[in-house]
Amino acid sequence: MNKFFKYMMAVTLFAASAALVSCTNDLDVKSIDPNVTTNDGITPEQLFTKCYACIGVAGNGGANGDSDVDGIDGGTSGYVRQIWNANELTSDEAICGWGDDGISQFDFNSYDATHPMLRGLYYRLYTSIVFCNTYLDQFESYDSYMTAEVRFIRALDYYYLLDMWGNVPFVTTVTTEKPQQYSRSDLFNWLETELTAIKPSLMAPRVVKNGDEGYGRIDQDAANLLLARLYLNAEVYTGTARWAQAEEYAGYVINGVHKLATTGYDRADLSTGVAYTYTPYQRLFMGDNDSYSEITQEAIFPILQDGIRTTSWGTTLFMIASTFDTNMHEDPFNTEATNGTTEHWGGNRTRPDLIDKFFSSEDCPQGLSGYETAQVAEDDRALFNTAGDRTYENVTYSTFTHGYAVAKYTNFKVNGSAGSSSQFPDGDFFFMRSAEAYLTYAEAAYRLGDTEGAKTMVNQIRSRAHAKTVTTLDLDDILDEWAREFYFEGRRRSDLIRFGYYGGNSSYVWQWKGGTYAGRNFESFRNIFAIPSQDLNVNENLTQNPGY
Repeated sequence: MNKFFKYMMAVTLFAASAALVSCTNDLDVKSIDPNVTTNDGITPEQLFTKCYACIGVAGNGGANGDSDVDGIDGGTSGYVRQIWNANELTSDEAICGWGDDGISQFDFNSYDATHPMLRGLYYRLYTSIVFCNTYLDQFESYDSYMTAEVRFIRALDYYYLLDMWGNVPFVTTVTTEKPQQYSRSDLFNWLETELTAIKPSLMAPRVVKNGDEGYGRIDQDAANLLLARLYLNAEVYTGTARWAQAEEYAGYVINGVHKLATTGYDRADLSTGVAYTYTPYQRLFMGDNDSYSEITQEAIFPILQDGIRTTSWGTTLFMIASTFDTNMHEDPFNTEATNGTTEHWGGNRTRPDLIDKFFSSEDCPQGLSGYETAQVAEDDRALFNTAGDRTYENVTYSTFTHGYAVAKYTNFKVNGSAGSSSQFPDGDFFFMRSAEAYLTYAEAAYRLGDTEGAKTMVNQIRSRAHAKTVTTLDLDDILDEWAREFYFEGRRRSDLIRFGYYGGNSSYVWQWKGGTYAGRNFESFRNIFAIPSQDLNVNENLTQNPGY
């Protein structure tokens, strides 16, 4: 792994980074003893912040600074960006027409052990683990909250390794020894024990917004939600279902302070006579989503972004710019505005199978902006731009207009004020939000035989979106609801695997699944990714996942 890690060199370099000092201010970390440092003069607060920053920015200096991961450019190596690529482009929701090395293999489910983006994500996750292990080695006794948060970040890293690679190197200390490989079941057991152990030491759940003490920091509901996610997928990971525990831990979130955001924002422009109500769902993905507690109450783990101080090509800007081109105009008050930034790259758009979750086949009206499409769908979540020459079908996968565009993420602010930067967004990326708990509870309850309890949770999600409530429900309906609520948020692949609709013999195919226009099944071994060949070459303790 040494070839792709910067290890302690990165830790040494980040101490003087202005961007990371800004991140520390955003997280509102209070220095307990400024005289406490490592031998290199690094303070606990700096190293603690680096553990968070590895998720939100590529490296030192923000978007255009040094990257923590060698062998892949900083923007492409982004934590959120590559989790998104791996879980969305491989699914029935998204397709990308870029010619970047690795994109078409995602689109067509043909990835292997040499895939450059999966390698970049794999090493991004292990780089994060190195930072966390270093903090715990140096400062574990410094502050109990900070230690629990770092352990959570490390657990989150290992969760994604468990989900995507299954049997992976495992290390929890600073060492020069080559890591041993953990089985998927062993890693599941470690995660369950670790999250349960650290939960009492995390801060109690609380609703805060940007500027409040502790905004952006992990609390106990993050552990509850990650445990619920772990148990929801337990049958995939271990062969033994844990639906009751998934329901239990989702319930802790639902019955706590992290409620669904249900407050819209009424705005009127007296000079033009335009009036519009931003829906609660829209507000979760706008440039000021961190500014109102009625919105941040849904954010369990927001990844902090800021147009000036905390910038990244791989987090919120990626979600905005990669889904927009210059012909999309999504501001009800300014029909010339695109997305609230100067960036519109035109790459990621829908597969028709996602549109079908909101409209009958090819019944999505043409010529509309996203907020207009949502009104026609009678579902606030149907934020698809169908204007111009866009088509429902992905006839040519490399053409951005072949497939409707997603207008879910923007940098607009509800009161019409400008962002702090014309290029980089201010909006945070809600990496974990409480809506997940409602659908986790619904699915677990249904699988346990409680159809009425499942309907109650699904209808709370649908009511927030002003969609019609359901009177009947089956498992496929719940899977469709996962798509409606969380499309383009970086989780779809895992949901399809859990329902048996991904690799292997399945009754469900989507356009370009397996590399054909009509879609075809592909091998079940692709339900987990291949360990990068570079890691196998330097660590004789590792065995490649079957099939690769």
